[in-house]
Amino acid sequence: MAMTKAPASTPTAPPTTCTKAPPRIAVIGAGSWGTALAVLLAGRWSEVTLWCREAEVAAGIREQRRNPLFLTELTLPVALHTETDLATVVRGNDILVMVVPTAFTRGILQSMVADLPPKTILVSASKGIEVESLTPLSQIYAECFGPGIAARLGFLSGPSFAREVILGLPTAVAVASREARVAERIQELFFTPAFRTYVTDDVAGVELGGALKNIIAIAAGISDGLNLGHGARAALVTRGLAEMVRFGLRFGARQETFSGLSGLGDLLLTATSDLSRNRRVGLDLGRGESLEVIQGKSREVAEGVKTTRSVHALSARLGIEMPITRAVHKILYEGGTPREVVRELMERDLKAENLS
Repeated sequence: MAMTKAPASTPTAPPTTCTKAPPRIAVIGAGSWGTALAVLLAGRWSEVTLWCREAEVAAGIREQRRNPLFLTELTLPVALHTETDLATVVRGNDILVMVVPTAFTRGILQSMVADLPPKTILVSASKGIEVESLTPLSQIYAECFGPGIAARLGFLSGPSFAREVILGLPTAVAVASREARVAERIQELFFTPAFRTYVTDDVAGVELGGALKNIIAIAAGISDGLNLGHGARAALVTRGLAEMVRFGLRFGARQETFSGLSGLGDLLLTATSDLSRNRRVGLDLGRGESLEVIQGKSREVAEGVKTTRSVHALSARLGIEMPITRAVHKILYEGGTPREVVRELMERDLKAENLS
């Protein structure tokens, strides 16, 4: 397969006014999104390492400047280093960017506890809610490292695709932390002329928006797979946003956050673009394929599949009305067919429109 280099016109990163030594940054997880963030950071900072679980991935990047499993046709910069020993990476870096699927996050964090320096900043760029414990990512971090980790933990989320980030196409995301200085540090670390970062202190809104929109993206894909039309998709996205807000408010998120990049912005991108893994899952479901067949076709994780299970269980436990999530769950896990589930959605009791 021919390798494609990023366009020569990709803008260079802005100069930093910092006179100290450059930060030592490691990205934990070498899937598509982890690779993209590592490439972004390596374009600005001189000491960036990508931790790879698979030795073949580390070797491929080191020797051939490409990830042999994800985004295989894109050439990666020489400045990007790789490492397979997690303890070495954790001990040797100031910033750790966590890009591990939610299902594996707790295990990775537990293996880091003994080696994590006391001042290291953690950036979570994963999206989801743990299925077994029905726990948001911020709580998993607190359970693994203690509640004090919140003072050096940030969340990065927003409308972004790995391929476009590597190619230097314009992207904007939100960075959330309960500590303003941490949010601003992360904001500055990631900022380039092609990657704009905005800060907020609404951790719950940013992390839940990034997780919940994947469920709605699956629903939108199902609608399009059934050829239900643009109006149906617009209705799903709009009512899906209302579900996201309703769920987020129960966890202390602010409603306005869901109108921003990590809410509506990410939802629009994920629900409408065929580059979206979650939307592609929905498309295939709408066209009659089984979940087992769909998941067997790709190594990439569609986080919305497992997030649907955890959010459905959590919303039922808390009494949060989420009809679209319930419908997607029925298709994924209860044997419901897309057409019958759509009919059930449309025939629900009539009510006033409520966006929260």
